[in-house]
This record gives sequence, C-alpha cells and structure tokens, in this order.
Amino acid sequence: MSSPQALLAEIPRLRRYARALTGNPARADDLVQDTLERALGKWLLWRPGNLRAWLMTMMHNLFVNELRNTSAIEYRDEGDLPDVPVRARQTDGLELRDLDRALQALPAEQREVLLLVGLEELSYEAVARISGVPVGTVMSRLSRARARLRGLLTGAAPHPTTSAKPRLRVIK
Repeated sequence: MSSPQALLAEIPRLRRYARALTGNPARADDLVQDTLERALGKWLLWRPGNLRAWLMTMMHNLFVNELRNTSAIEYRDEGDLPDVPVRARQTDGLELRDLDRALQALPAEQREVLLLVGLEELSYEAVARISGVPVGTVMSRLSRARARLRGLLTGAAPHPTTSAKPRLRVIK
C-alpha cells in the first residue's frame, strides 16, 4: 500500500483516539492534522512495520507536549460533549455523558493506556512503545484506570469536580 492510502486508512482511528484524548472535536482535529503533517514530513524515516503504532506514538508525543506547554486547565462545557443519536432507551445519552466525564477525570497517563488497549485493541507491548514506558507500567496504569473508571461510574469513587463533604456519623 502506498503512503497516501496507508495514511488515509488510519485517519478514522487517529480521529477516534484524538477525540477521546482531548475531549474536544476541534482540538482533536488539530491533533490529527499535526500528526499527519509530522508523519508526512518524516515519512522517509519510517521503517515498514506497524504504521498505526508509529502514528499513535507521534500523536501521543504531540499530545503530551501540548499538555506540558499548556499552563491553564480547560474545563469542559456541556456544549463540548458530542451529539449522540438517541436510541430507544432515554438513558443512553446520560450513560455516554457519564462515561465521557469519567474518562476525562482519569489522569492522562491512565486514560491513554485505557484507550489504546480497550478502544484501539493494541497489545501491551505496542502501548509500551507508544507511551515510552515499560510493559509493567502499562499493566499497572491499565489496572488503576479500570479500577478508577469503575469507581467513578458506580459512584464508589468521588468525582474530582464534586466537593466531598465529610459524612456525619449518627451516634445513638
């Protein structure tokens, strides 16, 4: 497969991962564009192999660099959430909103590993290469991310944006 066709075939995956990382469609599109621009500029350095892992590594590095360079924290508005077609169940939109919020509440390192393994179905080794960390670190981040996400979705863990008030004990 020639370079333009191979890159075009990866765009949907890149967009999906960028959207999940940034939580903002406009920022996600910018991240995909920056990734593709860098890939085309460095195309001669690519050795035939796993193109998706190479592109995801570039996207990961661009995203991490953007986080490092950003001094302000952006809080998401309700308008930033994606429009979801409603099925027969009214709760689908609420569940997706809750999942999106819970994913965004995870630390960036945990969210990246969870998305690469769970959404993109990459192996632990590929995620380790993309993230630049050992496989054991990938496994522990994934375990912590799953536990934290489970806690956020079931209400067992307090959401970082809610103020946790100490509960009073009733003594009889």
